[in-house]
Amino acid sequence: MYRAIEIDRENLTLLGVKFTDLAKLEKTANAIGSNMFEGFEPTTELIQLYVDWSSGSIPDSDLLVRLHAIHGK
Repeated sequence: MYRAIEIDRENLTLLGVKFTDLAKLEKTANAIGSNMFEGFEPTTELIQLYVDWSSGSIPDSDLLVRLHAIHGK
């Protein structure tokens, strides 16, 4: 079931996770919203992981390790 997610365009946050600019915030929010119709349930932790990975703060290999730690499968 779809549920609203907290988007703050003024402070550039999505579920409390800070983005560097409005364009990235909106692209991410749109992608997440589309996936929510398919059953995806976003969390602050997953969004932060995406932001860290997309900004280059963590390498691809760490993304997979951290994603596995979050979901355990």
